[in-house]
Amino acid sequence: MDKTLEKDYRRLTTPRAAAVAGILFALLFITSLILLRSAIPERLNTDAAWVATGYQRITIALGLMPFAGIAYLWFIGVVRDKLGDYEDRFFSSVFYGSSLLFLGLVFVAMAVVGGLVAGYRLNPGITLNSQVIYFSRAMMIQLSNVYALRMAGVTMISLATIWLRTGLAPRWLVWVTYALSLALLLVVNFSLWVTLIYPAWVLLISLFILWLRFMNKDARILASEISPNKG
Repeated sequence: MDKTLEKDYRRLTTPRAAAVAGILFALLFITSLILLRSAIPERLNTDAAWVATGYQRITIALGLMPFAGIAYLWFIGVVRDKLGDYEDRFFSSVFYGSSLLFLGLVFVAMAVVGGLVAGYRLNPGITLNSQVIYFSRAMMIQLSNVYALRMAGVTMISLATIWLRTGLAPRWLVWVTYALSLALLLVVNFSLWVTLIYPAWVLLISLFILWLRFMNKDARILASEISPNKG
């Protein structure tokens, strides 16, 4: 006789540690940006000296960014887990698509800077072409401060709309998200502080999610204490 092998299937649940992914992303992303902007000159110019003087800071920033990207993917998963059955296909597709585009554009911008640093490392004595430096620096700024931030703004608007329609977040958080997203969409600015709006927002959302988990845990403990003992 053939015996049918039965397997026990368990429902896969979101790890508790995933709730801190957004906080980890924000810290790594902000640290990487500050290191980069402290090494790269504020104004566009043809001076190539910053590639050599800021080599160490740029290298550390490039090393941190992939881990920030991994944490960001976990953050997206946490947000989706919180939406649960209230997830709307249209707005969720916009949210996930813009989130992945944001991350991809940031990685491309980092790769441009990484290419310059790799070229300098292979031959530190070579004189770098100033026009190549100018083009690479301008391309990185366009990718990160124009295109990536626009996608970040779309991510924020789509999530705020989901919250508004489902009531899964307080109104103050919805309107703050709308206001910050409009700033990212409409303001063309190459300042470091504008770039930091998005990771700061992710940090706020992550702290809010952790607060919700803490409040739910306290509510469960209180309910267990006041419920009559069954014996």
